[in-house]
Amino acid sequence: MTARALSRTEIREAAQRPMMAPGKTWWLIVLGLSALVLWAAVAYAYQVMNGLGVTGLGQRVTWGFYIANLVFFIGISYGGAMTSAILRLTGAPWRAPLTRMAEATAVAALLVGAAFPIIDLGRPDRFLNVILHGQVGSPVVWDVVAISTYLAASLIFLLLPLIPDAAVCRDARPERGLRSRIYRLLSLGWEGTPEQHRVLRRSMTIIAILIIPLAVSVHSVLAWLFGVTVRPGWNSTIFAPYFVLGAMFSGVGAVILVLAAFRKAYHLEAYITTKHFTYLAYILVVLASGYLYFMVSEYLTEGYKMHEDTGRLLELLMLGRLAPFFWLFIFGGLLAPIALIAVPFTRTIPGITLAALAVVLGMWLKRFLIVVPGLAEPLLPSSLIIYYPSWVEVAITLGAAAAIPLMLMVFFRFFPVLSIYEMEEAELEHVSAHAAGGA
Repeated sequence: MTARALSRTEIREAAQRPMMAPGKTWWLIVLGLSALVLWAAVAYAYQVMNGLGVTGLGQRVTWGFYIANLVFFIGISYGGAMTSAILRLTGAPWRAPLTRMAEATAVAALLVGAAFPIIDLGRPDRFLNVILHGQVGSPVVWDVVAISTYLAASLIFLLLPLIPDAAVCRDARPERGLRSRIYRLLSLGWEGTPEQHRVLRRSMTIIAILIIPLAVSVHSVLAWLFGVTVRPGWNSTIFAPYFVLGAMFSGVGAVILVLAAFRKAYHLEAYITTKHFTYLAYILVVLASGYLYFMVSEYLTEGYKMHEDTGRLLELLMLGRLAPFFWLFIFGGLLAPIALIAVPFTRTIPGITLAALAVVLGMWLKRFLIVVPGLAEPLLPSSLIIYYPSWVEVAITLGAAAAIPLMLMVFFRFFPVLSIYEMEEAELEHVSAHAAGGA
C-alpha cells in the first residue's frame, strides 16, 4: 500500500471524510447535477404526455440516443463490477482503496442504464407486457432477466463489504437517529468475530465469482439484440465478445475518472496513489488494444466482401457524412489514450485521467455509431434517413450522465468512500509481510 504503515485511525478518518459536513463546493456541484437531472425529468414527462413524436426517432430510425445510452451505461457498470471482482479474485494487494468506488459506480451506472428501455417506449406502461406476455425465445425478455439478476448481484457485491464498515459507523454514532438505525440494520450484528470474518470472506469470494459470468451474460444478450437482426453493421457473429470487451474498456475508464475526482476532492493522495492509476492505465491499454483488434477484424472482413448494403454503410462511416465522428473515435477515443499511457512523460495522474475521459466519451460515440447507421441505411433502394436527436433526447442523456456522479456523491455522504474492512486487512498483510521479511 504505502511505505509507512497506516494506522486504523488514519484509515477510518480518510474513509469517512465525505461523510463530514459538506462545504459550499459540494452543495454547488450537487445543485448543478440535480438541475440537469430535473431537466431530464421534465423532458421525459413532456415525452410521456406527447409521445415519441417529440424525439428524432421515426418509423425507420427507431433506436437513437436512448439505446446508445442503454449500451453505454450498462457497459460502464459492467466494467466497474468486473474490475473489482477480478482484483478481488486475483488477490491484488493494491485493490483495497479502489473496490468501494468501483462497485458503487457499477450500481449507479446500472440503475441509470436499466431505465433506458422504459424511456425508449412511447408507453412506459407497456413494459409490463414484456413480463406478462414475453416470448421465451426473445432476446428482449432475456435481456430483462439478465439485467435484473445482474442488478441484484451488484447490490449484494456492494453491500457485503459494507457490513463491517456499517458497524464502524454504528459504533461511532451511539445516538438513536435514523442514520444510526440504518447503520445497525446494515451491519447485521457485526462484532468482528473470527467466524464472521470467515463467512464474510467466503461470501465475497462467491459473489465475485458469480458477478463475472452474470456481467458477461448481460452484455452478451444486449449484443444479441443487434446481432440477431439482419441489418448492415449488426449482422455479426462477434458482437457478443465485441460488446463485452467494449464494456470493460469504457468501465475501467469510468472507474479512473471516479477515483481521480474523489481523490482530489477529499485529499486521498496517501491512499489512492500514482501506482493505482498506473496499473489501471495498463489495463486500459490492454483493453484498448483488444477492442482495436476486434474492430479491425470486423471492418476488414466486411470491407473485403463488400456486399452492397455493407459497402454503403462502411462508406457512410469512413468517407461519408459520419466520417468525422468515426475518425474522431479512432484517433481521440482509441489511439490518443494509448499514446498518452504509452509515453512515460504523459503517464501521470493528469495524463491517465485525460486518457480515461477520452475513452469514456469516445465509447459513447462508438455506441452511437453502432446503433444509428445500421437503421439509417435502407434495406431497400431508397434515400438515406438522417437522424437528428431532439432537445428531449439531449436533455435526458445529459440528465442520465449527471445522475451517476450525483448518486455517488449522495451515497458517499452516508457511507465510507474507502472500504475500511479491506483497507485494514490489506494494511495488516502489508505489516506482516514486512515483519516476515525483516525476520
